[in-house]
Amino acid sequence: MRIIHTSDWHLGQHFFGKSRAAEHQAFMTWLLEQIELHQVDALIIAGDIFDTGTPPSYARTLYNQFIVQMQQSGCQLIILGGNHDSVSMLGESKELLACLNTLVIPGALSTPAEHAFEITNRQGEPGAIICGLPFLRSRELTQSQVGESAKDKQVKLGNAIADYYQASFDQATQLNIQHQSVTGKTLPIIATGHLTTVGASTSESVRDIYIGSLDAFNANLFPPADYIALGHIHRSQKVAKTEHIRYSGSPIALSFDELSNDNQANKSVVLVQWQQDNHMQVNTLDIPMFQPMQMLKGNLTQIADQVAQFADHCESTLSPSFNDTWVSIEVTEQDYLSDLQSRIVELTQHKAIEVLRLKRARGLRQKAIQSRHNETLSELSVKEVFQRRLMQEQFDDETFKQRLISKFDQLQQDVELAQQAENK
Repeated sequence: MRIIHTSDWHLGQHFFGKSRAAEHQAFMTWLLEQIELHQVDALIIAGDIFDTGTPPSYARTLYNQFIVQMQQSGCQLIILGGNHDSVSMLGESKELLACLNTLVIPGALSTPAEHAFEITNRQGEPGAIICGLPFLRSRELTQSQVGESAKDKQVKLGNAIADYYQASFDQATQLNIQHQSVTGKTLPIIATGHLTTVGASTSESVRDIYIGSLDAFNANLFPPADYIALGHIHRSQKVAKTEHIRYSGSPIALSFDELSNDNQANKSVVLVQWQQDNHMQVNTLDIPMFQPMQMLKGNLTQIADQVAQFADHCESTLSPSFNDTWVSIEVTEQDYLSDLQSRIVELTQHKAIEVLRLKRARGLRQKAIQSRHNETLSELSVKEVFQRRLMQEQFDDETFKQRLISKFDQLQQDVELAQQAENK
């Protein structure tokens, strides 16, 4: 039995105003090639197939096209709902998709036992038993009581999740006993989940599941499944130093801080194989970095040196979707630079670069603010007051920041013209 474990595709994500559709399409093409190459029996997507509960139409198109292509591959597809996914939206087509060898579990079912079922290999033989658990919402498992503290709610929810997993695993064990009584052999048990575990390394793109939910689940409370396929954390990693409890991570970098020190995304899917004796082998398959991304950091001189390494912009007919490198620039310059934006534009023009984020290093930004703490309004112009206020904000969308500056400039001009007219 061979499975591929992946998660957190976030179809429909807009990254600083940029669509990820081309990257997702390239990833899906690559994934289908891996499924064919390794003769994978089942693909598990452990939550957050979409970025929002109301994904754009092109994201739904990608989703549907991939399911059709998967059906043609002979590999079973198992989709679990995540905290970003809409239970009703995923559920509305699950009966139809079942005809395409695709099982969709949008949210908690009526009982934990319903989440346990056999899956077959390409030959149609039972290959594993899966406890297919999606993101479990607090309202599905517990009820709030009057007088409960936030800590009480956390403990109760953690225990409820652990009980839900155990009940599903107990059913899987019963199915295994039945299978063994007929064949004399047992099947590996696979559990899934979409949650944060204690000690997991997160990134900027991992948003809180929602206020009042479980902060982190203790991995020791998972049942003794042979493999536990997790989603929600975007960095690929083992949990509690185990081989069999893993986050696959997202297939593309959903934030700049998911890049490593050498500006590589280091993204992968997990290939898990069981032999006849149920011996398990776990490997990762590295995903190509389809859209080049880099983080540049330093003073303006250092940034200029880094930018100089980029080739001059030229049109390419090979991969027009991925010509330019998306760049985040963090300036560590000590002095306040009112013309920072224009200087960066000057440095990067004619280069195969698109600056998606420009920010000042947080420590220096706060230091600059503190150094001007004793300034009074009488010492500053209106423009300078506005600039000081901008320094206190962290803008993920540079385009929005520039629109804000333009609006302010226009407003200031309107006020000045009105004052001139009044003085005449």
